[in-house]
Amino acid sequence: MNTHLERLAQVAEILSRHGMGSLAAATGVGRWRVAQAMGSRPPISNPHRIRLALEELGPVFIKLGQMLSTRPDLLPPGYLTELSKLQDGAPAVSAEAIRSTIEQELGATPEELFASFDNKPLASASIGQAHAATLFDGTDVVVKVRRPGIVARVNEDLEILQNLATYASHNWTAAADFNFGEIAADFAATLRAELDYLQEGRNAERFATNFADFEGIHFPRIFWTTTSTRVLTIERIRGIKVDDAQGLAEAGIDTHEVADRATRAAAKMIFEDCFFHADPHPGNLFVEKAGTIGLIDFGMVGEVSPPLRERLAKLLQAFTANSPDRISNALLELSTAPPTTSRSALRHDTARFIEAYQGKTLGELEIGPLVVQLLAILRNHHLQLPREMALLAKMLLMTEGMGTRLNPDFSLGKVLKPYATAMAMERFEPRKLAQGFSRLGMTVAELGMDLPEKLERLLGSMDDGVEVHLQTSELEPLVLRAEQIGNRLVAGMVAAAFIRGIGDVATADSKRLKTWGKPLVAGAVGAVGALSTYLAWTGRPRGGRR
Repeated sequence: MNTHLERLAQVAEILSRHGMGSLAAATGVGRWRVAQAMGSRPPISNPHRIRLALEELGPVFIKLGQMLSTRPDLLPPGYLTELSKLQDGAPAVSAEAIRSTIEQELGATPEELFASFDNKPLASASIGQAHAATLFDGTDVVVKVRRPGIVARVNEDLEILQNLATYASHNWTAAADFNFGEIAADFAATLRAELDYLQEGRNAERFATNFADFEGIHFPRIFWTTTSTRVLTIERIRGIKVDDAQGLAEAGIDTHEVADRATRAAAKMIFEDCFFHADPHPGNLFVEKAGTIGLIDFGMVGEVSPPLRERLAKLLQAFTANSPDRISNALLELSTAPPTTSRSALRHDTARFIEAYQGKTLGELEIGPLVVQLLAILRNHHLQLPREMALLAKMLLMTEGMGTRLNPDFSLGKVLKPYATAMAMERFEPRKLAQGFSRLGMTVAELGMDLPEKLERLLGSMDDGVEVHLQTSELEPLVLRAEQIGNRLVAGMVAAAFIRGIGDVATADSKRLKTWGKPLVAGAVGAVGALSTYLAWTGRPRGGRR
């Protein structure tokens, strides 16, 4: 039996031993089951059982569980809570192996690169191991070194996971509904990026640049001369864990201010920078002596792309309008929906959802329960969020939990309200409207240009034997209708050209847009209004005709 099959057999045996034989069968791994524990198992919950199995399966499966703990759109709260307990710990790598890796990567021994280097690790995780060190200028740093041989093991387990996800998607309805294949592919890409310490260093520097003018947040420096794909040298952050309210109070630090600053930083990441720390748990946030908040661990980040930002803005605007139809449409546009999704059922659930919050502003709401209920609707209808949106939801839940621990009167909604309002209104800014009108004009113009070709194809198909029988009395309404269509098409093309011209003029020069933005938008709106009026007038029923 080769190594790959041995690993498959091991996965099957562990799943079966933890009482998950049905999962092994659904994913196809049961074909390699070689043993199953006999006797009674202790009465533990399914989430607990899954956590124990993932821990025994090793680093990749532990990382998978941690990733799933950030997907409240896929799993209910009980599973999220249990999976969040997964500890990314591992036996320490020997000092000799760590020193050898540093020398291979950086071309010198630790003594030549650092003023001091502690052979005893600060922490040992499944991917890498952290050691304290000091630079020759006296700066305290942490040196993260990737575990030897971890890449080969990760790649093998990722291949197994993706194969099992593909099998499950074809043989298990739930897997097909939640698109296991795409989840496995996203997870593989995320984990492989985490293996590259250069990417983590770039993430840290991007945050530092984004927060250059934001007081009270400290992102550690990266020291590139002693950093590579397998070794990361980063400034050491010292302080009190952000959830240690007693320790913060004893140090004379205002916990209310800490909660407010951390939340404003999170809002800035999401709504302004569209690039956020996706794992802001208390172990990654420290409050330094001066009250500054220091962040660490930049392997897991989220990025809100412009199209995703626009869809999120539509959802926020739909909530502002309290419209079940618009909310359900925005959710469908934002997520991946299986073919069996019922729009009417989704609308019914969103209508009940907004009834509970009717008449309340965002500042008056508790964001956590709202997000949890909304995610429950998504799960019930098998709507799967993009990875970034799922990470964002998890970040908001963690941020509100941290804030309420530090300040019982904390309101995440009050902090987010101005940011969310600004995002929702972005779609009505002159530049966005001009760009939208420009796209509309191009679409209508392309329709007009394509119409002759489509008519020619229709006539060609009629030459192949389509027979039409008309009476003389039926010709007059058809001729009049054709005349109306021609007139409306011409009007639409003229309006489209006008709108397209306004869009091009507006977006070509930002100074010109600033000066002429309102007149141009007014002109475009007027063109659309005139076209709509004309179309409505020419499309009205004529007296006596049917």
